[in-house]
Amino acid sequence: MSDVKLDVGGRTYTVSCADGQEDNVQRLARMVDDKLTSMGANLSTNEAKNLLFAALLLADELDEARKGPSAPPQPVFDTGRLSAQLEHIAAALENAASTLEGGAQGS
Repeated sequence: MSDVKLDVGGRTYTVSCADGQEDNVQRLARMVDDKLTSMGANLSTNEAKNLLFAALLLADELDEARKGPSAPPQPVFDTGRLSAQLEHIAAALENAASTLEGGAQGS
């Protein structure tokens, strides 16, 4: 076991962790500290309450990430309408090409 010093919310805490996990524990503590910082003016004078709110916000983010997207993204284009327009354009181009080929043969 290793002891790691963590700076969270302006205080230093010493926690124990498995050997080799020191960097990971410090990274996680930075996430908690960042969440506290982002709370800004919403911090109370109660340190435990602040840490609880930071933990709840992080848990909410994790829960949302695990759920994944709530609905499939909507296509930017109406693919049915676009497909019909492309078919119409292709037919017009084929007609134009046939007309030009027929005109060239008659020359």
